[in-house]
Amino acid sequence: MSLDLAVADFARYLSAERGFSEHTVRSYRSDLAALLAFAQKQGATEPAALDLELLRSWLWESSNAGLAKSTLARRSAAARSFSAWLARTGVIPMDVAARLRGPKAEQHLPRVLTRPQVDALLEGLAARAATGDTGAIRDLAVVELLYASALRVSEVTGLDVGDLDLDRLTVRVTGKGSKQRVVPFGVPAKRAIDAWLKVRAALSSGPEVGAGPRNNTGARAGKASGARAAGESANSALFLGSRGKRLGTRAVYQLVASILVEIPGSGPSGPHTLRHTAATHLLDGGADLRAVQEMLGHASLGTTQLYTHVSTERLRQSYALAHPRA
Repeated sequence: MSLDLAVADFARYLSAERGFSEHTVRSYRSDLAALLAFAQKQGATEPAALDLELLRSWLWESSNAGLAKSTLARRSAAARSFSAWLARTGVIPMDVAARLRGPKAEQHLPRVLTRPQVDALLEGLAARAATGDTGAIRDLAVVELLYASALRVSEVTGLDVGDLDLDRLTVRVTGKGSKQRVVPFGVPAKRAIDAWLKVRAALSSGPEVGAGPRNNTGARAGKASGARAAGESANSALFLGSRGKRLGTRAVYQLVASILVEIPGSGPSGPHTLRHTAATHLLDGGADLRAVQEMLGHASLGTTQLYTHVSTERLRQSYALAHPRA
């Protein structure tokens, strides 16, 4: 088996068996494509030709090319995962990357909006929605849900109407690795979603079909529970674009970026800023760290603990500004 075929098989494994998202699989393939290019220059075209020295040389060359520590750490992780899979499937006799170590990625605190900034942002969207514009009504529902439930943008765009439980104020989310979790949202988000559902049919490419919201028994109204029927995705999607198809992640990125660009502050201006903000506000309000971990869908508590650092930094800044002996 050649290296390029091995990478292709590994990518299929990540997608089909591990349930990784298309974006994650694409990142793995990109990093391993760089490894393949380097290996071919060294005359290594088969998995058996990979060894620890070659992998270290690849990372060294990448470092000399000026790649960021975060990129080097990601490349190292991709190589370790690939090597472990090759060994586990018997393609190579041993995991040659078991002792491969890349630099620790520099950890930057995420951008977090203040509560007044969030209030002003949502008030602006609500004013636009009050005009009756269908797109504005949808945009308000999207942003309210992003902030209320701290969802990833892909999780929001992947929602179906049947994933909602409007009685319990929860939504069933399929996150990374195809893992499902149930996440709460608040009354303001429910009001925005209710308003959107009333006009949603106007954007549908056909008659209103697909699952309805869940009733108070947890079962989908008007539809038997079980696997979704083939071809149902577009018609059952919670959020639709102007052409009646499922709203894409790029459209949500553009929406949030257009809003955040007007708000003072440095850092990213995408939907993840709302996720960071929601998590930080939860911890500021006294929420339990493990409860926030479950809500965010983090596999590791250490990932969630980043937001405690954000809260501490915000406290330090407030202290420096307010305390007379700071």
